Amino acid sequence: MTGSEPPTRRRSDDSLDDRKAAIIQAVVAEYIGTGQAVGSGHVANAEAVRVSSATVRSEMVALEREGYLVQPHTSAGRIPTDKGFRYFVDHLAQPGNLGPGQRAQVSNFFTQVQGGLEEVLERTSSLLSDMTHYASVVVGPSHETTTVISAQIVNLGSRRLVALCVLSDGAVENFSFDLTEELDDASIAAASMDLNKQLIGVTLGVAPTIHPTGTRAIDELVLSAATGLMAVASADVEAVYVGGSSHLAQSFDAIETVRGVLSILEQQLVVVSLLRDVLDSGLSVAIGSEHGYEQLASCAVVVAPIEVEGVPAGAVGLLGPTRMDYAQAMAAAEVVSRQLAERIGSERGVAPSGDTGRG
Repeated sequence: MTGSEPPTRRRSDDSLDDRKAAIIQAVVAEYIGTGQAVGSGHVANAEAVRVSSATVRSEMVALEREGYLVQPHTSAGRIPTDKGFRYFVDHLAQPGNLGPGQRAQVSNFFTQVQGGLEEVLERTSSLLSDMTHYASVVVGPSHETTTVISAQIVNLGSRRLVALCVLSDGAVENFSFDLTEELDDASIAAASMDLNKQLIGVTLGVAPTIHPTGTRAIDELVLSAATGLMAVASADVEAVYVGGSSHLAQSFDAIETVRGVLSILEQQLVVVSLLRDVLDSGLSVAIGSEHGYEQLASCAVVVAPIEVEGVPAGAVGLLGPTRMDYAQAMAAAEVVSRQLAERIGSERGVAPSGDTGRG
């Protein structure tokens, strides 16, 4: 994930007067809660509106003409368009706050979760989905800027070896290969020690310079192990973990929409590109066609970057219907991304910032 500027949710114009703005806020809030078209009578009773139903009807007609609302049936109320949702999101007073129960849920999870980084990321995707009831995506850090903190060669027997390295982001990579000639355990152990010495501190993506020891068999073994490890680690794209796909059936009425969303979530590179594209466009929320993926035209995507000491280290995202609870989704994504940044930072020896309790 890239992008140094903080994402924003603001994109729509501010040309609406206070009454129309209040009507849009009322329509969107009610539609998010019920999924039903909203009538003028309900909007007229909203605290921020307080005008007659006739006045509301007139304003709703104008808002429909301007593209913020649409009337799905002649006798029904109105529902927001993507433009209406965009205005609502852009003018939220704040992203929202998690309730005490959800804050405790997040805090307890990150206090108690065990295992390597990959396991933490995978379980975090389930946490985020359970909190929001939307499909969630967690993208881990790329290995491009990570360094090797330890490496070794393990003899599996029958000339079969495995080279392993632990990276500064907590990931573990391995490369299996066969000996071309018989070597005794002492020579393999010597090669393992030399591999560790030569790879520590090496940045992935940079071809390692292997300094010869003077023993041909050991040098060849170290070179094979180092070359294989670096190729495997450098080829890895960002790890992607998807949670809550089962929530999609409850989120969308049309089975074709569910299938389209699932087809996107099953493609790792597409998911990474989706989240990156949203962040690179300067947004934290993409609604309907804004993200440019036809299969997700009925969806909204909420994204929060993960940054460690100002350096991108992945992202978390939520994918749901355009009538998702944006305030809650944005708050959940923000809090979880901060906690993950702390966890990834601790794997790299970075001191915590101490502000993960907000939200």
